[in-house]
Amino acid sequence: MVQHPQIDRTFAALADPTRRSVLERLGQGSATITELAEPFGISLTGMKKHVLVLEDAELVVTEKVGRARRCSLGPRRLDDVQAWVETYRRMLDERLDRFGELLEQTKGTPR
Repeated sequence: MVQHPQIDRTFAALADPTRRSVLERLGQGSATITELAEPFGISLTGMKKHVLVLEDAELVVTEKVGRARRCSLGPRRLDDVQAWVETYRRMLDERLDRFGELLEQTKGTPR
């Protein structure tokens, strides 16, 4: 089995609805961890954990600005995930095409 550690980290990061919401929020511009935590009503420690997962997946970068940590979308895009999904989609399409051909071949065959 082929290993895709970066894709695994990305899917793990995206599996959580809070982290997906954080990415959507950061799409509007950078924010501090406090600003990110506020709408969710979670502690700063809880939000820091979410941000660390996103950083590990390289979807978010943070920088210390004074006493706050400012978060922004990371430079890494989801191109590798998109390529993996496209490869998987093509494989499924080929299987469905072969299945359709088999059905056509057996259509006129008596039972």
